[in-house]
Amino acid sequence: MDFHFILIQLFNGLILGSIYVLLSLGLTVIFGTLGVVNFAHGALYMLGAYAAYTLVSVLNVHFLWAILLCPMIVGAIGMGLERLLISKLYKLPHVYNLLLTFGIMYFIQDAIKIIYGPEGEPFNIPKFLDGAIDLGFIIYPKYRLFIITLTAILAAGVWLFLVKTKLGAIIRAGTDDSGMVEALGINISKIFTLVFGMGAGLAGIAGVLAAPIQDVSPLMGMNFLVETFVVVIVGGMGSIGGSILAGLIVGELVTIGIIFWPPISTTLIYIFMVIILIVRPRGFMGRVAFFE
Repeated sequence: MDFHFILIQLFNGLILGSIYVLLSLGLTVIFGTLGVVNFAHGALYMLGAYAAYTLVSVLNVHFLWAILLCPMIVGAIGMGLERLLISKLYKLPHVYNLLLTFGIMYFIQDAIKIIYGPEGEPFNIPKFLDGAIDLGFIIYPKYRLFIITLTAILAAGVWLFLVKTKLGAIIRAGTDDSGMVEALGINISKIFTLVFGMGAGLAGIAGVLAAPIQDVSPLMGMNFLVETFVVVIVGGMGSIGGSILAGLIVGELVTIGIIFWPPISTTLIYIFMVIILIVRPRGFMGRVAFFE
């Protein structure tokens, strides 16, 4: 098999891994702070793609503006869902929020089918990112390099926000002892709403970045949801660094499977998860405290 072809495919694995990283970061932030297993995350990812399609293809907004606006739109929707629905069930067993988010996922999917139709919509790569760049060892599409670069910036930004800022410190403190944070005069419910919006926004920007390289369809989130949960589990529930590492590895595993034996590409993910959980039950970086 041609080495050049394998190298290109490994770079493609970074693209898939980048989408997994952004999605898993959103799930990790939400679960690490709120303890909510958010099954609506895939639907929020899909909303990000449809928001980008509406702004760019229908309203002729520049793609860079869509990258900025769509996460804000999806984040606002996420905050509304948390405030109106999810927050009402925090004192109940986790299974209730799990079932609620599962229902929200189907509601969003069906609403999109009613508005846009069930077939999906095409979304072209922006003209200013069309073409390829000669990296010396391979010639690679500009847009895919853009995804890798932006994902790296966002992942670093999320980590710095949670670890180095005052608001990040409050979020981490609320994760460990929300009662103590409230006793200090901080409205923890507003913090939880903000965190859910942040996680939803990360899912939204993942949808925006994925839109030009796959069809925008109502079920596009379902294709990534289960694999994203695998990434979060392998990385360690609540671990930002673990989610980043696991997302990249899972993306490469899928690509390697496609190269050598396509029928096993998805199965490799679950084999990898089983091996990691046997060796390290809490995942790569899972510990008692979150956001490490």
